[in-house]
Formats: sequence, structure tokens, C-alpha cells
Amino acid sequence: MDKIKSHLLFNARQRKGILLLLLIIVVIQIAYFLVDFSVPKEKAVIEREEIFQQKIDSLKVLSTKKIAYKIVPFNPNFITDFKGYQLGMSTEEIDRLSAFRKTDKFVNSAEEFQQITNVSDSLLQKISPFFKFPDWVKKVKIVDSKNTNNNQSSANKIIVKQDINKATEADLIKINGIGEVLSKRIIEYRNKLGGFNFDNQLYEVWNLDKLMADKVLEQFKVTERPEIKKVNINTASFKEVLAVVYIDYELCKKIFDYKKEIAAYQSLEELRKINGFPLDKYERIILYLDVK
Repeated sequence: MDKIKSHLLFNARQRKGILLLLLIIVVIQIAYFLVDFSVPKEKAVIEREEIFQQKIDSLKVLSTKKIAYKIVPFNPNFITDFKGYQLGMSTEEIDRLSAFRKTDKFVNSAEEFQQITNVSDSLLQKISPFFKFPDWVKKVKIVDSKNTNNNQSSANKIIVKQDINKATEADLIKINGIGEVLSKRIIEYRNKLGGFNFDNQLYEVWNLDKLMADKVLEQFKVTERPEIKKVNINTASFKEVLAVVYIDYELCKKIFDYKKEIAAYQSLEELRKINGFPLDKYERIILYLDVK
């Protein structure tokens, strides 16, 4: 125990040294919390930040400016939504062109492009010089121009029309604007009818507008009417009468209900007496019906 006490006893000089050391430690702690010892940013770091900020500012300026797009020759039939936006077309104008193209038709002139899209004259004047149509379209225009200049009477030239009931898909595709889809659709509807009996039955083809139907009728017509196997409405089944192209379920039911009232049809004219019978389709419907 005496030895331990001897180690803990300090003389006056040692006690002063210990007190001074404690004082120094306290001063250092206070300075650590009160004094800012952070190192200032180097000049190079500041310069890099300034350059970075300048680039950001320049990008902001560019974003506020309207970008001018360079127009190159293009086929107007294949304008995308983004391309139309670049050209200055409205959403409605782009949608009209898209709907037209979905019918398997093509725009072949600036005038037709405006007719389909309804773009303004000013916009058409701006973009039409860049329209690039296929070579075959240009050749057709050149031939038409030569024929007009060399022979003014060519406009009154009589065109010998072919029988539309004998036309093939290849024949129909030759017509400007009639593609593979429309030509196939015309043939399929002709087969469904058993053959065209009237020229204006062509207007009944699904999704074939009047403009394109008129183009077909400029070169084709019903020359020979087909022989259609008629259905006897007095003896035929409901299903057989319903198979007639112009008769839907409701009309077929009315035909059979009226037959029950009169026992049997004496003539096709009696169909006109049915309440709600489509008189505008009478001439077409009776092509497929008989009472004998």
C-alpha cells in the first residue's frame, strides 16, 4: 500500500505541469467547436463549376428557341406522326391521312393530298415542292399530258368498258388507287352476290368509297348478267332464305310471319305489303327469290 501511495504523490512542480496540460486540452476543445477549420475551395474547382453552370444556361436558351427542321424530299403517303408535326400539320390532318392510307389507297398528287387532309393552301404551298411520288405516277402524268396536247379530242374518246363480272384482281389493281386489298374485296363481294347485276352494286363493297368506285366504273360495267339460282320462299327453309345477301334475320322473320298469314305467296309483289320491308332494296332482293 505504501508503494502505491508513493506513485500517486506529486511534487509542486509536477502538479503545475499537470494543471497546465489540462488547461491546454480545454483550450483546444473550445477552439475545435468555435473555429472554422474548413479548407477553402481551390480555384480549379470553382472554375469547373462556373463552366458547368454556363453549359446548363446555354442548354436552357436552346430549349426555348424553336428548332428549324430541314425538309428533304419525301413520299407524302408515308408521313408519320412525328414527320407531320415537323411539317406543321395538325393532329386532325395527320389522322385523316392515316385513315385514308388504312383503306389501302395512295395519294398521287398535291391536290389529292390537300383534298384528303384539308391542309391550308399556305402549308401545301410550303411542303408540296418536297413531295416525291413513285416514278410510275410521274409517267402516267406525262402520258396524259402528251395525249392532251397532241390530240384535244382524246378527252372525248370512247372507252370500251370491260365486263366487271369477268374482271380479275390483276385487272382491278391496274386502276389508280385500287390496291391488292380493295381488288380482293371487290371480287369477294361479287362472289357473294353470285355476280353483279347492276353497276351501282359496286357502291355496296365495304370500305370502297364513291370516288374509287367511280374510277372502277370508268373502265368496267355489267355487260352480262349472271344466272342466279333462286330460292322459293314458299318451300325454302328459314336458313336458306336467310342466306340471301340482302336479307337479315329480322327481315327473314317478317317474310315467314307474313307467309303464315297468307298461307303462300302468289307473287313476289306481295313482299311489298310486309310492314317494314326495305322497298329500296326490292329490285335486288327479288333477284334471289321465287314463288314457284
